[in-house]
Amino acid sequence: MGDLIGVLGGTFDPPHLAHLLLADEARYVLGLNKILWVVTAQPPHKEDQSISSVDHRVAMVKLVTDAEPAFEFSPADLERPPPHYAHGTMEWLRMRHTDAKFAYLMGEDSLRDLPDWNLPQRFVDSCDCIGVMKRLAVEYEVAQLEEELPGLGDKLVFLGVPPIMISGREIRRRVHDGRPYRYFIPPAVSDYLLEHGLYS
Repeated sequence: MGDLIGVLGGTFDPPHLAHLLLADEARYVLGLNKILWVVTAQPPHKEDQSISSVDHRVAMVKLVTDAEPAFEFSPADLERPPPHYAHGTMEWLRMRHTDAKFAYLMGEDSLRDLPDWNLPQRFVDSCDCIGVMKRLAVEYEVAQLEEELPGLGDKLVFLGVPPIMISGREIRRRVHDGRPYRYFIPPAVSDYLLEHGLYS
C-alpha cells in the first residue's frame, strides 16, 4: 500500500489560517503522509473576479509549505492547460503518484455544491477519501448528495475542526480598508502582503 496523500486545492488569495487548520486536522484524522497544496491558476468559477497574479499566490503558498515538512506545493494546475477542474487535478496527480491513495480536502460549502462541479461523478471516483471541514449555516443532506453522486457517502470523513469564519475575500477587504488582518494569516504571509502591497 502506498502513501495516503491529501490534496488541498484553491485560489489561496491569500492562504490563511482556515486552510492551515483544515490541512493539519486532516493530516491527523486521516493519517496523511503529506498534503499537496494545489494553486489553481485560473479558477473557472471565478472568471468574473479579480484575482492576484499566480506568481504572488504561489509565492505565498510556498511560504506556508516551506514552514511545515508535511506540506508540499504542487504545480498540478500550473503544468496543465486550463480549464482547471478538480477531476483533472486528481487525474494528473494519480498519473504521477501511481502507488498512492488520495484524500481531497474541502469545506462543507464545497460539498454542498459538489453536484454542480464539472463532471462531479468523475471527481468522486478519482478520490479514495474526501475530508470535509464544517462550515456555519451550510445546509444539505448527505443522502441526497449520495443519490446524485453514487459512492460519495462512503468516501466522506467529517473533520473535527471547529467552524471558522475566515475567507480570502474578507482578508482582502480588511487589508484594503486598513482594518486588522494579521492574525488571520501566517506571519510570513502577512510580511509578504506588506512587502508587495497586495490588496491595498
